[in-house]
Amino acid sequence: MTLTEVLKQEAESMYGVTEALFRRVEPGMLAWKPATGQNWMTVGQVLMHCTSSCGMSMKGFITGDWGLPEGVRFEDMKPEDMLPPASQLPAVESVEQALQLLAQDRELAMRQLGALDESKLLADRFPAPWGGPKVTLFQHLYNMVGHLGQHKGQLFYYLKLLGQNVNTGDLYGM
Repeated sequence: MTLTEVLKQEAESMYGVTEALFRRVEPGMLAWKPATGQNWMTVGQVLMHCTSSCGMSMKGFITGDWGLPEGVRFEDMKPEDMLPPASQLPAVESVEQALQLLAQDRELAMRQLGALDESKLLADRFPAPWGGPKVTLFQHLYNMVGHLGQHKGQLFYYLKLLGQNVNTGDLYGM
């Protein structure tokens, strides 16, 4: 098994479980967020974030195209522009929209991984554009699958707090 095949398998599994959790969200839940604490995303914002947390980021790491407006560079951005508070994050308007966007991100991830030159995965070490340690392209891409997994887990606990009958099998696709 190649490293690209590992990434594809991990991503497909993560997208599948995430999609199943999306389907557990009822329309009236989209505006909900935890009542205590601060800077929580709503369910709708978590769904929206999941729909760009893997494939779009993989494209950025692989091609250098992060979808930033022309003339905008990470080096020139303020930290709050790169990571705005939850209140400024976009939300989906419906579960159906979230499912469509997730499918598009999944397709983008698979297309990017399918066109990837395997020899580049371990060739160089570099930080993410927003900072952090120097790691290989494989590690960056694997971390983006984990990024989707992190927010899939957030959605799982939101569903539990909302009284949905979810369990560990739902979290891991068992």
